[in-house]
Amino acid sequence: MAAAARVLLLLSGRPESRPPFCPFAALNQQPSPPGTELPTNRGVDLGVAIVLQSSDQTVLLTRRTRTLRVSPNLWVPPGGHVELDEELLDGGLRELWEETGLQLPQGQFSWVPLGLWESAYPPRLSWGLPRYHHVVLYLLVVSQESQQQLQARIQPNPSEVSAFMWLGPEVAAAIAATEDGTDTPRHLSHDLPPSVLAVELEHNGGARPLALPLSTLLQTTPTTTEGEERVSTGTKFALRLWLQHLSSVTPRPCASGAHMDPGPAKEEQNVGPLTPNQGSGKPSA
Repeated sequence: MAAAARVLLLLSGRPESRPPFCPFAALNQQPSPPGTELPTNRGVDLGVAIVLQSSDQTVLLTRRTRTLRVSPNLWVPPGGHVELDEELLDGGLRELWEETGLQLPQGQFSWVPLGLWESAYPPRLSWGLPRYHHVVLYLLVVSQESQQQLQARIQPNPSEVSAFMWLGPEVAAAIAATEDGTDTPRHLSHDLPPSVLAVELEHNGGARPLALPLSTLLQTTPTTTEGEERVSTGTKFALRLWLQHLSSVTPRPCASGAHMDPGPAKEEQNVGPLTPNQGSGKPSA
């Protein structure tokens, strides 16, 4: 079965989500300027991204290098294109290995699909006409290994990854609450840390700890600037779905000021936890 057909079957009945400023939606609502045309030699590509959760409930994000042609300097989960006739989970795990060096032992992880995201690059029409169009499937992969065990085996690919970090639910909720395309800031807990510990790759092949300001991760998509470090809009969508899934399978007591409800977002209405699908790993509950 073709990969696109498998996605439709896997997520049958689920709406496809996209940012409120999606350039393709904007082009449908307004005439194109004279002399401008969308590329006719490109279709919609299928991508898969792995939201890797450790046994201690943190998830891995990587920062794309500044030299990449698409979405440079953005924080995203590991992921990429699905090859022809490649199983969706296998494609995601392959991308995880290619970008981070992590290979998950068979039988020591479970997985569940989170949702679909329509992605365009450039992400805003004010940046120029979109040159790339993807539908990204976010897969949650839950490892039986701890963050410390996984991090000890990470060997990032310096041609694609410039840094990586692990996010807990509270910081992830704060990031997910900063909705791109809106001017109304969400209330942020005063208990949030001023920075998040990350690991940054050095030019000599080494790595060093990096105290990344939380304000950097709370940036929204700018109207005209490219290359600004931030978390991608699709990643925020995936983090919201991860938090929904986490709360549905492991209810946690809410300490005063310690947990933030990311709230519903326009682009994820009617998108809830999905039924696990069979694959190389055991599907999670």
